[in-house]
Amino acid sequence: MIHTHQTAPTQFVEANGIRFAYRRFGNAAGTPLVLNQHFTGTMDHWDPAVTDALAKDREVVLFNNAGVSSSSGEVPTSIEGMAAYAIAFVRALGLSKVDVLGFSIGGFVAQEIAGQAPGLVRNLILVGTGPRGGEGMGSLTPEAQQIFGAAYQEPDHLWLAVHFTTSEASQAAGRDFLKRFRLRKENRDPEVNEKVALAQLEALGKWGIQFKGSYDYLKTICSSTCRTPNSSSIPTQITARSTSIPSSLSDMSQCFCRRTRNRKRHVVQHSDNQDDEHA
Repeated sequence: MIHTHQTAPTQFVEANGIRFAYRRFGNAAGTPLVLNQHFTGTMDHWDPAVTDALAKDREVVLFNNAGVSSSSGEVPTSIEGMAAYAIAFVRALGLSKVDVLGFSIGGFVAQEIAGQAPGLVRNLILVGTGPRGGEGMGSLTPEAQQIFGAAYQEPDHLWLAVHFTTSEASQAAGRDFLKRFRLRKENRDPEVNEKVALAQLEALGKWGIQFKGSYDYLKTICSSTCRTPNSSSIPTQITARSTSIPSSLSDMSQCFCRRTRNRKRHVVQHSDNQDDEHA
């Protein structure tokens, strides 16, 4: 049986003292794609429209890193620590070569994975993220602070503000996303607690410290890299300006980028410009 986002069972594997929760589904013939989630997100926060499309010609691996939701342990307070756990997880699955996608803070982790274990990563896909020491990387923006600090009639309406603009078209797309988000009824991940958010914010603050040569690490990332545009991405306004990623990552895999961009379109934030472009 070939599973989908909704039917893939939650499994567990132990590595480095952590019991990692994960789900695998899709076409096992392709190079596995390991997804690293956004700020306070879990496996259930990925959009099934995106993950199922990606899984048509490759295996997709979703997981909760250390201390997040259904995985055990404590959330590291550094991006480097998160990446080290992610690498241990991938190797515990017996995978020797993977493609790595990182969204928002997951994009920070993805860059570190490629830097710490270059032989493990074939392609690196960065979505709505930015480099270490980049402009505005060290904290949530006032807009993001307001969104994450607000009260919502339904808790998951938070994501309408996080992922989508206020335009009618974008909010309609957001409501469709929430319908897909809610489809999985069994073995859903528990929502994260405040402790997770605080640890991730501490890691984010360290990642955002600017210093001379803060971009030098990018030269060590040898994977072919696809960076998707960031248009009003609230999770990385945490961060961000993904356009500040310097030319050190100019050696991109354009073919892979074109092949995956349409399938990831719902992951990348819906802006008014995107609404116009894809209408």
